[in-house]
Amino acid sequence: MTVLRSALGRQTRPLNLRAMSRPRSLSTSNITASEAASQMLHTFQDKTIVRKQTLDGNQLQKLCLTLGRRYGLGPQLDLTLGCPPAGTPVPPGYHLVYFTPSELEEDLGADGTDRTFNAPAPFTRRMWAGGQMRWNDGTELRVGEQVEEHTKLLSAVAKKSRDGSEMVLVEVNKEFWGERGLALVDQRSWIFRKEIDLSTRSSSTSSMPPINPSRGGKSEVRDVIEGDNALPDRVFKWSPAALFRFSALTFNAHMIHYNESWTRSVENHPGVVVHGPLNLINMLDYWRDVHRVEGSVLEEISYRATAPIYAGEEYTMSSSKMNTDYGMFEVLVKKGDQVCMTGHISEVSSWSY
Repeated sequence: MTVLRSALGRQTRPLNLRAMSRPRSLSTSNITASEAASQMLHTFQDKTIVRKQTLDGNQLQKLCLTLGRRYGLGPQLDLTLGCPPAGTPVPPGYHLVYFTPSELEEDLGADGTDRTFNAPAPFTRRMWAGGQMRWNDGTELRVGEQVEEHTKLLSAVAKKSRDGSEMVLVEVNKEFWGERGLALVDQRSWIFRKEIDLSTRSSSTSSMPPINPSRGGKSEVRDVIEGDNALPDRVFKWSPAALFRFSALTFNAHMIHYNESWTRSVENHPGVVVHGPLNLINMLDYWRDVHRVEGSVLEEISYRATAPIYAGEEYTMSSSKMNTDYGMFEVLVKKGDQVCMTGHISEVSSWSY
């Protein structure tokens, strides 16, 4: 929280930015998680990478269509007929389809992930664990403007997983500067586990029962109201085709999201995995559709992924207000009784600015 608030409090862009390089390869992969974290901190300390991009309407259009939101940018704009015009605000979270990885295929990890901020071997299996985003009212990103992304490593620490294995928790901070100043601070938490020795894997499939979406099955997004609850639950089911489209939009080649053979035989999942960032966007859309009222402005979201969801599985998103004096909401993503992702959203009144 401190990092986010201090970043949004600055009125000028940071100076003396230096290009960020990839961590040096180690002569051995037999290092501990603590040593791997120290290596990352040594390599990336006080370094910032800056990228520039013009936010094109085509990318925004294709994301809305992937989400099934034909009128996701306004009731007068049918996105099946064309792209949003210049000046269209980018909805919260939709910046995730911009500033995508810029690596050659030969530079990707064995599982297809980009390695810009990877921990050194053997801790190369990345998972998106959670993070925070904070918006600055009045400086929202818009289609057609040139934006700068400033990225730096915040921390790298050794952790133990539930089964006692070592891993590295990495936190990265991204600032997005538009024509009106700092628009968004996006802090991401990644977990890096030890790489899988592919020589020990056979053609056998996962020990978990397979999840096989019906052939030709489509994605579903619908709202349901049960009992006396005034707020709807939102029910999701994503097809492999939708996950493939989201991977393409985010230039994410992580094979757990589209390669069922890899997912089952190497990663031991029962099916292809729904992207954590996809559900993050779903959370923010749910807030826009269900909770936002005139005069309210999204301020912040913190979120944490706790269990995977697979293509073809039905799951629900629900919310409750946490504080009656301020706009604070808890959003739960559940598969049956299992909580798979949690989010806490805060809003403020635009009239208070």
